Amino acid sequence: MKKEYLEAGKIVGVHGLKGEVKIDPWCDSPEFLSRFKRLFDKNDNELKIEKARVQKNIVIVKFKGTDTPEEAETLRGTVVYIYRKDVKLPQGVYFVQDIIGLEAVDCESGQVYGRVTDVFQTGANDVYQISKDGKDHLIPKIPEVVPEIDLDGGRVYINTKIIGGLFEDEN
Repeated sequence: MKKEYLEAGKIVGVHGLKGEVKIDPWCDSPEFLSRFKRLFDKNDNELKIEKARVQKNIVIVKFKGTDTPEEAETLRGTVVYIYRKDVKLPQGVYFVQDIIGLEAVDCESGQVYGRVTDVFQTGANDVYQISKDGKDHLIPKIPEVVPEIDLDGGRVYINTKIIGGLFEDEN
């Protein structure tokens, strides 16, 4: 089941004297997080953003109603969330939180190889960690190897012919 709110980062400190906070982004880039007009806390409270900018790998955010360093300090440690419907993803792009837990299935035989337990971002392409019975396998998320992801069906399909031999010890 898809989560309505997705973890996006954590407030790690205060910036300056005007109530700004520093957010460590947990998304693809700090620029992605800096484009939002609102974030949410774990209790679904809306945090309206007056302005946001990127400084190195941190996002500096000024929330409406947070005007002093003391007020900003009360937010330290807060995990911030984005509302899924505030994001329009391109075709074939998925939230990592939606991929984790999918069943990994051979696209021809239907054999189940385990579940996706982690997603690593390597720069060139993502890598899916497929785990079953304490064994982990790393699969590059490239179209030739992962031709289909079926979120509604809860499966990621793998073309094992391309990565020959990786799962042979599972038979």
